[in-house]
Amino acid sequence: MMTVGIIGLGLIGGSLAKAYKQSGQARVLGYDLDTSTKEFAKMSGVLDDYLTRDALSACDLIFIAIRPRAVVKFIRDHADDFGSHPIIIDCGGTKRAICDAIFPIANKHGFLFIGGHPMAGSHHSGFKYSRADLFVNASMVLVPQSHDDIQLLETVKALLSPVGFGRYTVTTAEDHDRMIAFTSQLAHVVSNAYIQSPTAGSHKGFSAGSYQDLTRVAWLDADMWTELFLENGDYLNAELDTIISCLTRFRCAIANEDAEELRSMLNYGKHRKEEVDG
Repeated sequence: MMTVGIIGLGLIGGSLAKAYKQSGQARVLGYDLDTSTKEFAKMSGVLDDYLTRDALSACDLIFIAIRPRAVVKFIRDHADDFGSHPIIIDCGGTKRAICDAIFPIANKHGFLFIGGHPMAGSHHSGFKYSRADLFVNASMVLVPQSHDDIQLLETVKALLSPVGFGRYTVTTAEDHDRMIAFTSQLAHVVSNAYIQSPTAGSHKGFSAGSYQDLTRVAWLDADMWTELFLENGDYLNAELDTIISCLTRFRCAIANEDAEELRSMLNYGKHRKEEVDG
């Protein structure tokens, strides 16, 4: 039976803990800065025990499910405690800042670190909203220092198998951050901006699926997303420039009553949806 350590028992870390515990294939150790969260996780049977400094080196796999800057600090503070046995994976929403800082530390201290990003979540946060099936059939993005170590990747996939991921995407930190600016961060900005319309206060009775879909991720952790947006500002701003340009074209077509331009843009958007998603 493997031993899995989890630092951070919020939505992501808590869900990982529940998935491994439910699988029956792992002994789960956990740590959270919030004492009540940590104690509740153990009392409810999700944790077998607390993850102490001395227990880090005994783990087969360690997840660090906290904010990116905190990930780097935790690794620096515990670099001498990991030993060479565990494989360490973070769950941060950006990868360049984390991987650039941690790969050299891992090389110096002799432990294995892989950047990670489980592609599932919720607009709710905290251990109370975590669930064992959160990652079932979801994609897990892996950012190893070397893409040539096939055996390491197979070992990582085997260690992750109890979680139920449906797909593994192996990439670089650069490509991860470029893609995530579009698939996640831009969506959060647009959703948050959309709900700030003065009209939003009167939506009840006039809204249905489109409103719900577009506003779901406006409910967010402002501190966390501020950190993520600023760390990935170059790629996110490039995506914002693109969507602002497109929205400006829509506005001009409508203001000018240019039905041909408007129809052309709408048809192109529909075509792109079919093209990229089938």
